[in-house]
Amino acid sequence: MLPLALVHPRATRPGWLDRVPDDRTVQPVVETALTTHAPDAFAGLLVDMHIDQRLFAGHRTWIEAFLAAGGTIVFCGLLAYPFLPPLGRFEPLARRSRAALEVTIAAPEHPLFAGVAAADLTARKGVAGFYGRGQVRPPPGAEVLTRLDGGRVPLDWVWHPPMGGRLLMHPGNNLWMYAGDETSAARLTPQLLRWADGMVPA
Repeated sequence: MLPLALVHPRATRPGWLDRVPDDRTVQPVVETALTTHAPDAFAGLLVDMHIDQRLFAGHRTWIEAFLAAGGTIVFCGLLAYPFLPPLGRFEPLARRSRAALEVTIAAPEHPLFAGVAAADLTARKGVAGFYGRGQVRPPPGAEVLTRLDGGRVPLDWVWHPPMGGRLLMHPGNNLWMYAGDETSAARLTPQLLRWADGMVPA
């Protein structure tokens, strides 16, 4: 089984990896070394929200080869430098209210969100907005998984690019921040790893 690559700015092992079941191999890869690996070396890329997005977008040829090999990209963060056409930039919510920040799970049957309560994504330790505050508009054919603002604004979505592979766009904080959470949101991280490495379809 190919490993997942955690693409982030530092060459250190993040602590959250110790809080998830050790049945998936996650290899930290410093962002500047990504293209030293073959595009088919990983089952999936977990792209940290703190990466240098301009650097990542400059790897478009490698990214397209990775997807063509059947890889999965999980991108977290406020997209400022689109790395594939027809992706656009992050757009913050037009309405700034507690109600607008409420998360709706639009695809509760999707394996990422099995057993996850929307309320546990909406608020973390009583504060709303950690999960998402805006959108990257989904391309035609993308499946919207979660929404904000009473269902009006798409948040998480999965897209199958024409060259192959899968892209999960999450325009917010790292999804793995919920590893070890005391709510149902803790299910999200291990389920994400199983999905990203291709062991779970959809």
